Amino acid sequence: MESKKIINIVGAVITKGEEILCAQRGNEKALTGLWEFPRGKFDQEELSQEALQREIQEEMHCTVKIGKQVEHTVCEYDFGVVHLTAFYCTLVVGIPLLTEHIPMKWLQPNELSQLEWAPADISAIEKLTSTYQSTK
Repeated sequence: MESKKIINIVGAVITKGEEILCAQRGNEKALTGLWEFPRGKFDQEELSQEALQREIQEEMHCTVKIGKQVEHTVCEYDFGVVHLTAFYCTLVVGIPLLTEHIPMKWLQPNELSQLEWAPADISAIEKLTSTYQSTK
């Protein structure tokens, strides 16, 4: 039996006040139309935070400050096994511009479950929602 490709991904839970940036995957990508946190692949020679900084700069033309880790999940898809590590981020320079995604939305944590998320993001969504509800 052939083992599936391991894909290491870093995701940005970009916050603005109490809102979180959500991005919908474009038509040319796997998981078309599902929502996700802005993200990118990285290899083992690169630190995850460095990769995230680079990916956000390349894909959204803005700079973020990376904070603590939100969640790490492992999710198996038909195209491989995704290891997603998501970090809290705040905008430092610029505003996010879409280059890889179709629409984006800023939502309150309690609104996140209204969207259809990529499976790898669901654990982080649950954590963000429960953290938000416990502070209210």
